[in-house]
Formats: sequence, structure tokens, C-alpha cells
Amino acid sequence: MSGLAIDTSYLISKLGITQEKIDQQYANMTVDEIIKAEATSGNQAAIELANQILNDPEFVIQLFGLASPENKLAILSQMNEQQLKEYLPLMDKKDLLQGMYFFSQDKLMSMLEDIPPEQLVKTVFEMFSKEQVVQYMPEEQLDKFLTSTDIDKNKILKHMESIPNEYLAQMLESVTGEEVDEDSNTQDLVKQISQLNPLDFKNGITNLQPVAKQQLTLSLGKEHEEWFQLFDASAYTNMINTYKEKPDVVKAMHVIDQENIVKMTDELPEDLMATVITQMDTKQFAETLMTRQPDVLAKILAQAST
Repeated sequence: MSGLAIDTSYLISKLGITQEKIDQQYANMTVDEIIKAEATSGNQAAIELANQILNDPEFVIQLFGLASPENKLAILSQMNEQQLKEYLPLMDKKDLLQGMYFFSQDKLMSMLEDIPPEQLVKTVFEMFSKEQVVQYMPEEQLDKFLTSTDIDKNKILKHMESIPNEYLAQMLESVTGEEVDEDSNTQDLVKQISQLNPLDFKNGITNLQPVAKQQLTLSLGKEHEEWFQLFDASAYTNMINTYKEKPDVVKAMHVIDQENIVKMTDELPEDLMATVITQMDTKQFAETLMTRQPDVLAKILAQAST
């Protein structure tokens, strides 16, 4: 089998035969043929090898040199896409994340848009503070947030008290067309705003100055972090794409759950998926190979020569 180096000396020691016998009697024979020939001649060690290949991961690791990523890759190249995918859920997330470097930044953004909103927000907060998120968020997204039916009007009114009076006065004047009494305090202004009809209230919020929208959004978001999920996924990915490079993105993705990282890795071409799997813990790789693809092992033995 091209690319895979069987440990000949280990095999010879296990069979209890000499290199001379290999050279003279078994030249050009595959490993499988040698084991069968020895078993037929009554070599008990050869008979036991078949059982070890199915039950002893340490033996398989040594025989096939699985400590070598190159040997793992040579074995994985014998598998189809479905067989390869069986390994992904068993891998450590940190090893799976290495596969994210194979994707373009645009593809990473596309996949991030498809994960659950709470996981996208967690990923974003690995790269940006809440203040930065609100600062970089387009104004139309702030409008969407502040006029969302998911946020109770009383919550908005409560947090309006943290906004300077000048912005509250401008908000009122923009929908009533009347000047606000200069002596009005914050409580008075918020009370007047609370009495606006729903349409005027909504229009008043969208008429706020951008800096006031940012202050109000940040105040609400700090109390209810889950509300950051109200922003469009594309707004977040545009932000990430603008301010962060791929290494920053991949590093932040460690907060995404295993299932979604596996789904992303699923989208790699087979050769790159196999490359990612070579990072798998060697013993776990051997055990998975033995239990899930014993036919692949048999095929390798039938192809590999000493």
C-alpha cells in the first residue's frame, strides 16, 4: 500500500521468524499472505495475530506506525466520505478547529451565520467587547434592536433614564413637533415618552441620535445579554470580517459546541477532512479503526508488503 510503512521488525518479532526467512521464502508477499502462510504452517503466533489486530490497539499502533500522521493519512485515504465522518464526533474540539484554517474567511462567515444565535454571540464576545459591538453595529441594526417586540417597552423606558436629557427632548420634539420645556428633568421626559402612542414611540426611538441609540442599546444589552441575539447574524459576520483575521476567528470559535464544529468540518473535501483526522489521539484512532473499519485494516494487510 503506497505511503504506509509497516513496521517489519515488529512483525518479524511477533511472528518469531527471521529476516532471512522473510527474504528467502516470503519475498514479494503481502503482510496478509505472510501471516496466513505462517498460520498454515502451525505458527501459533501468526494465528494469534489476527485476534490482536481486532482487539489490541497498542499492537495495531506499533504494526501500522500510527504515531506517524503520514501513516494515519495513508490509511484514511482508503476510506470513503461517510467512513471519514465517523471519526469527527470522537475528536477533541481543539483538533477539529485546526480544520477551520482550510476554509476561506468568506466560507467561515457563511458557516457562522448558520449556527444558533446564542453561539454566534458567544463567539463574537470572544473577539469584541459589548461596547465595541454596539459601536460597530450599523444604525439600522440598532433600530431593529430598540424596536423589537422581544423587548418590553417598560424596560426601554427604564434604561432611557441613563440617556442625557438633550437626546430625550429631541426624541419627543421629533414626533410631537412641540418644543420641550427646558426645565424638564429626566423623569418628566421619560414619563412624556411613555405616554406616546405605539407608532410615535417607535418613530421617536428611530429618530434618536446615533450616539443615544448606542447608549440605550448598550445599557439594555448589559442587563440582558441574550438580547444581543436580536441583531442579524450577517451584521455580526460583517463586523468580524471587517475587523478580524482568520486566526482570531478560529481562536474565538472554541466556544461553539462540538456538534456544530463537526458539522462545519463535514464540509471539507475528503482529502482535507482526512488531514484533520490525523490530529486525532493515536490510541483513539486505532480503537476506532479496529471497531468501525476492520475491513479497511484487512484491505491494508492484503496490500502492504514487508
